[in-house]
Amino acid sequence: MSKSAKVKKKANNTTPSKDFKQGFYEPNADWIDISITIKNHMVHWPDDPPVLIERILDMKSGSNCNLSVASMSLHTGTHVDAPCHFLKSGVGIDQIPITAIIGLARVIEIQNQRKINLKELHLHNIGSGERILFKTRNSERCWKTGTFVKDFVYLSTEAAQFLASKKVQTVGIDYLSIGGYKKNETEVHRLLLEAGIWIIEGLNLAHVEPGIYELICLPLKIEQGDGAPARAILRAIQKT
Repeated sequence: MSKSAKVKKKANNTTPSKDFKQGFYEPNADWIDISITIKNHMVHWPDDPPVLIERILDMKSGSNCNLSVASMSLHTGTHVDAPCHFLKSGVGIDQIPITAIIGLARVIEIQNQRKINLKELHLHNIGSGERILFKTRNSERCWKTGTFVKDFVYLSTEAAQFLASKKVQTVGIDYLSIGGYKKNETEVHRLLLEAGIWIIEGLNLAHVEPGIYELICLPLKIEQGDGAPARAILRAIQKT
């Protein structure tokens, strides 16, 4: 049985309850990497610079070690947005609270092929303090091409207002922006960030079933950074 099959079998797919907040869960599977590999000329936001990784010292050429340099946006691949990305008075990524990116998280699968709307969110009993990761068709569709996909599934403005009112802690999505390309990108970011919600973008949830998981997502600690690339992993858990 493959690792992804094990996850599909064991993931706890309940809605949050009092137990969720009190932490009556234990690990029940191997860690799953939900990050995108950073590489030369990978897909990036259209207005961002291309990703360039260059080997400047190479043992094959006689150097005593290998050494590379990288040039890229802080919002490359899997990354976390800091409030200062869209808020003038917002803090940088170096000020992110650890509780926002480590702890229980719920993967919610979205059926709508265009956007995450309010009607669908009402089905999931979302509560205060949750870390929510949205699995959309983006995971299976968008990461298979090196060309930017303009019509990716995004969070609607009404859904962003709803999440802000619910005071969730963290929201993640499986493509390069929580807001739609040339649609509501700025508005959605500001609604979430002004509400104190941290945003994880660029996830790959293709092999993750809906359910409750243990999340670790650590962005680079860049002083006053408006974001930072991150390694994000999940582990399925079960109720004890």
